[in-house]
Amino acid sequence: MSDLESLSAEERERVQMRREIIDDLDEEFELSLEDDAGGIGGLGAEERAFRRVYFRELVRLQGELIKLQDWVQATGHRVVVLFEGRDAAGKGGAIKRITQRLNPRTCRVAALPAPNDRERTQWYFQRYVAHLPAAGEIVLFDRSWYNRAGVERVMGFCTDDEYEEFFRSVPEFERMLASSGIQIIKFWFSITDDEQEARFRARMDDPLKQWKLSPMDLESRKRWEAYTLAKEVMLERSSIPEAPWWVVQGVDKKKARLNCISHLLSLVPYQPVSRPEVVLPPRIYHPDYERQPTPESMIVPELY
Repeated sequence: MSDLESLSAEERERVQMRREIIDDLDEEFELSLEDDAGGIGGLGAEERAFRRVYFRELVRLQGELIKLQDWVQATGHRVVVLFEGRDAAGKGGAIKRITQRLNPRTCRVAALPAPNDRERTQWYFQRYVAHLPAAGEIVLFDRSWYNRAGVERVMGFCTDDEYEEFFRSVPEFERMLASSGIQIIKFWFSITDDEQEARFRARMDDPLKQWKLSPMDLESRKRWEAYTLAKEVMLERSSIPEAPWWVVQGVDKKKARLNCISHLLSLVPYQPVSRPEVVLPPRIYHPDYERQPTPESMIVPELY
C-alpha cells in the first residue's frame, strides 16, 4: 500500500494539492537556473534571501496578471505591449514570466522574423497590423515596428528617407491604434556595456544558450555607441502621451522582471472579475464499459 492509499480522501486531496504547488515552484527554480552562473550553492546569504523574495513576489504578481487577464476577457479590452532593448537585455525572460501562467488564447507573443521580399514592398507597419489584438486579447511584441529605429538604422537596412518617414508615421500610427481602443505600452530594457558583454560571453560558453547568439548580435557589440544614439533618438522622437516609453533598468534580471510586471499591472485599469463557482460533475459509469489495453508498441519507453 502506498503512502497516499493509507490516507483519507480529504488528506489525499490536500497532499496532492501541495504536490501541485511544489511542482509549480520547482518550475520557477528551473526557469531561473540560467541566472546563476555558479549554481544554487554558489549564492551568498544576501542573494539567497533576495531569491526567496523574488519567487514570492513573482508568484504574487503572476496572480495579479491572471486577474488582469480575466478583466481583459470580460471587458473586451485590447492591450499591446512592446518589448525593446539591446540584445541580451532580458526581454525574453520578462516575456516568459508574464505569459507563464496566462491563457495563450488570451495572451500571445508576436516575435516576427526579418521581413521577406514581399513584405519589404508593403507599407512598413502592415505585417505588424495582422498581429494586433482583437477584443479581450493581450499581445506582447518581442521586438516590434521599432526595428526600423534600431537595428535597421544601425545596420544600414533602411535608407535615411525611410528612417525619417518612420518617425513621421509612428506617432500617427500609434495614435490611430489608441483612438480605436487599443492600449499601447512600450518597454525599453536598458543594460550596461559591461553587462551585455558578460551575457554574451556566458552564451558563448554555454551549449544550451549558443543558439541565442546570432551574427547580428555579435555585430551589435562593435556598434554599441551607434545603438546608444539610435535608442536616444527613438525615445525622444516616439514617446507620445498616448504611448509613452518606459525604461526598465535591466542589469539585475530578477529585479527587472518584477519591476516590469509591476509597472505593467499599474498601467492597466483592471478590476477583479467574479467567476462562477466551478462544480466538478460526477463521473458517469457504465457497467458494460471495458477499457481496452493499449498496444505495447505504442507505449513510450519509461527511461526515467
